[in-house]
Amino acid sequence: MKQNLDREEILSGNMVKVILMLAIPVVINSFLQTMYNLTDTFWLGKLGTTELAAINLVTPVQNMIINFGSGLTVAASVLISQYLGARQDDDAKSMANQIFACAMIFSVTCGVLCAVFAPNIVSWLGAEGDTFLKSKTYLQLVIMDMPFLYIVNMYVAIHQATGDTVRPMLLNLMGILINMLLDPILMLVLHWGVSGAALATVIAKAIPAGIAFVMLHNRKNLIYLELSMLRFEREKLKNILVVGLPSAIGGSTMQLGFLLMSKSVFSYGTQAMAAYGIGNKVNGLISLPSNGIGAATSIIVGQNCGAKQFDRAAKGYKMARNMSVVFLFVGGRILSMQAVSTAIVSIFSSDPQVIAYAADFLSIMAFWCFTNGVHDATSGLFRGSGHTLVNMGIDIARLWIFRLGTLYICENFLMLGVRSVWFSVVISNGIAAVVLYILYLFGFWKKEVIKKK
Repeated sequence: MKQNLDREEILSGNMVKVILMLAIPVVINSFLQTMYNLTDTFWLGKLGTTELAAINLVTPVQNMIINFGSGLTVAASVLISQYLGARQDDDAKSMANQIFACAMIFSVTCGVLCAVFAPNIVSWLGAEGDTFLKSKTYLQLVIMDMPFLYIVNMYVAIHQATGDTVRPMLLNLMGILINMLLDPILMLVLHWGVSGAALATVIAKAIPAGIAFVMLHNRKNLIYLELSMLRFEREKLKNILVVGLPSAIGGSTMQLGFLLMSKSVFSYGTQAMAAYGIGNKVNGLISLPSNGIGAATSIIVGQNCGAKQFDRAAKGYKMARNMSVVFLFVGGRILSMQAVSTAIVSIFSSDPQVIAYAADFLSIMAFWCFTNGVHDATSGLFRGSGHTLVNMGIDIARLWIFRLGTLYICENFLMLGVRSVWFSVVISNGIAAVVLYILYLFGFWKKEVIKKK
């Protein structure tokens, strides 16, 4: 496979080829990232329901911090793409260096604070006894991977912005193989339980991060890190804030909503919590194609908006959206079959009640997952054009208004019990997709947000 698309192919090449060459490695890369959590879930399921519930309870906390910082990597991909589209390569390189410095400062600071306040966070979530101890231990250990995660994320963002989605995929393949090897050894052979799961994840991130750091300094690349370029520039910092801050706020606020959802699910017991975690992780696999196509859309729109080719940007978005919707519609119908969903979730638990809950959740989500195709492609359009404020608003509304509102109605008026959570997920996703598409029709995504020379 060719390692990357050059700038001219993204700006004027065959659009189907461009989408597939950008999206397929991103899908594989996202799959590998998801496998980190799925591997933990599989082996924790061998330990017991308490361990599974403990890790699922605090995962949204970790994700909330990661998603806030991900605003920086989103900014990196969008800003570098637009500078490259405008053929301002030196500015693209300078921007990459400044965002990398910001990402490192953020990751170290947040990692330390989260480790210190982990007992308070877990206590607030309602965990007690053995679940409290295991949740606290896991969170304090796994958060140590923050600096390593952000080095890898910056490597991915920089290379994707230039059209190279293959090497980031290979780097993450190494990480997942290390994680899959270490999980059973640390958790079961050495009997370290949730501590082993956390340490396996940290080690599996640290090794690729070291390689990524070295490769980011390779001067043969179009974009590389250089100490002399780490000085901050006011105009570029302003662009980072304009593009990155909405993504950071939207992502972290959405994860805070997930945290409240987890707290609500936990009120139904550890079996429901375990099922919720399994369902969400498997749903993450279902959504990989639309996530990959959304990332490809962002790159295509970013470079073409930088080159003022708005018609081609719109063409790329429409093709990507339609491909994603068709794929998810067909795949979702298969996965929503009760026999199929039950077989999948049975891989991660032997508890009959957990399997029943998780299979029901997965069936409902899979049936309606085609709405993710509209949501992710349209989010990629607004992200690539620099209108991350739109994505922030939708992310916040999806969790805090659409999802929690639906959850309240289903629990208090329709009396659906734990199924209230399942329906709140698919309904809120569908509403968010419709709102995003309506905003796209207004056409204001073509308005310039990122100020360039």
